[in-house]
Amino acid sequence: MSALPRLVVSAPSSGHGKTAIAVGLLAACVARGVPAAGFKVGPDHTDAAYLGLAAGRAGRNLDPRLVGAQRIAPLFAHGASGAQLSVIEGAMGLFDSLTGQPEIDGTAAVAASLRAPVVLVVDVAAMGHSLAALVHGFRMFDEMVHLGGVILNRVASPRHEQMLRTALDDIGMPVLGALRRGDLPNVLPARSHGPVPVAHRTVEASRAVRRLGEAVLGGLDLDRLMALATAAPSLPGPIWTPGDAVGGEVFDQRPIVALAGGPGAPYTYVETAELLTAAGADVAVVDPLRDESLPAGTRALVVGAGLPEGYAEELSANRRLCNAVATFAHDGWPVVAEGVALPWLGRDFDGRPMCAVLDASAVTGDQTVAGYREATAPTASYLAPAGARITGYKQHRAVVTPRAGAVPAWTWSGGNPEGFVWRQVHASQLGLHWAAAPEIAKRVVTAAIAGPVPMAQPSPIPLPVPLPVAGPGVRHDEPPTVSMPASALMAQSASPAQLSSPASAHDQAVPFGHPASAVPHELAGGFLPPASAVPHELAGPFVPPASAVPHDHPGPFPPVVAGASPERPGQYAHPRPPVPDLSDTADITAP
Repeated sequence: MSALPRLVVSAPSSGHGKTAIAVGLLAACVARGVPAAGFKVGPDHTDAAYLGLAAGRAGRNLDPRLVGAQRIAPLFAHGASGAQLSVIEGAMGLFDSLTGQPEIDGTAAVAASLRAPVVLVVDVAAMGHSLAALVHGFRMFDEMVHLGGVILNRVASPRHEQMLRTALDDIGMPVLGALRRGDLPNVLPARSHGPVPVAHRTVEASRAVRRLGEAVLGGLDLDRLMALATAAPSLPGPIWTPGDAVGGEVFDQRPIVALAGGPGAPYTYVETAELLTAAGADVAVVDPLRDESLPAGTRALVVGAGLPEGYAEELSANRRLCNAVATFAHDGWPVVAEGVALPWLGRDFDGRPMCAVLDASAVTGDQTVAGYREATAPTASYLAPAGARITGYKQHRAVVTPRAGAVPAWTWSGGNPEGFVWRQVHASQLGLHWAAAPEIAKRVVTAAIAGPVPMAQPSPIPLPVPLPVAGPGVRHDEPPTVSMPASALMAQSASPAQLSSPASAHDQAVPFGHPASAVPHELAGGFLPPASAVPHELAGPFVPPASAVPHDHPGPFPPVVAGASPERPGQYAHPRPPVPDLSDTADITAP
């Protein structure tokens, strides 16, 4: 692998300004004509979107928990191709972790796996010579992490800056830039908007990125930062490519798969679109907030978890698209829905009418549920064979009733089943990173080519009713509900070609039906051999089916607590929902 100049921008904790500096550093480099790439450690769609906007190319996520530690370097090399500087923004503090296991998925672990120098951003507004002790501690804490320099943020005065520089000079730590109080403007749109301003390429988002670039250009030593990034050693190992990930099968036709997003960014991880394209699809962007119809010829719809719940009113107001999605789903075409797309497919959300595909209702809860889940697929679908387990991430306030349909999308230890699988609809609040299981893309394309699954028996959910465009006096009557046996539901949850499964639970854990013994661990893709054959700490995001794991198995990581922002852990107790039977007890203990 060729040399890839790279830096990790981190901080002692959240709130020191690392996001603004990482975005500004990318914008400043691009303004100087330096091709750049932006990455975010962890599952955060929002920061990744702004890093991508600043770099002028797709921002990407590096999350060992979602994709497996062994894929971090190959995915980075893929995203950094052609860039003369790659900026990797950390999550939380340098040695923190959303799961309480920083040695696995913290920023320091990613920096070590990428052999990337770290630049520590420190808010020094209330600090003096103690800064040297703080920085020295971070430098010595982990010998696998190379701390290459410090950026001083919110310096009070020239005298204050000189004192801090002297203190760091005493320990031999370079100062790579200094920003005074007010130099770094608080201009990024509110996090409640998520990646939407980037997806819509709003003037507000573009202006914010430009202003941060100007601030960084005036306060940071870009030449020294570039020299530090260029000094990073060559990164050995393979480069991840979508084509290799999905295999070389070629289809006679290229179905159109609609992917939710905007012209500036998708509402999911960038690799999803790349994998779908490599699997043989033509990906067309559909904006649930603006577009009134699906792209012409659409044969599958994918809505990722990046769209924030704060846009429920706009989703509801787009009645024409709601009608189109309802017809599309009830006609039997594949629909993958994550995050807020689950309540969007329901009857209503906070009293607002939605698509009425699923017989479910949602309300906004008092607190945010956030965390990783090691989920098990209880039935076969085009996302996963029955019994397969995958790690996903969820962050939501919406409380959906019922929590699951007759056939749930996922189950996990410590929580009730969640989501809906009906015909070719797979809806859940859990968000997945398809790079962990690229065979998902091939299954979606195969289902799109196969076409609709016929309705052999009555539907267990409301049949589609024409929903008029919202206007004065419009009343959206709720259609009748009929039922069908669960066994028939399971028989309709995927196309016939997708419902074939291996004879044993052992074989179900291996991609494409190969026995586990025939697939090397590092080549097995998303679905790995039984736990007995794989060390627990190396199992990655996929583990064997539930039948091979004791029911009380706690999973590879402890439950976590997180607040409204992935970078701000909190002490949220489980919310007391306004509707019954919605426990999600895997969420809430502080690391």
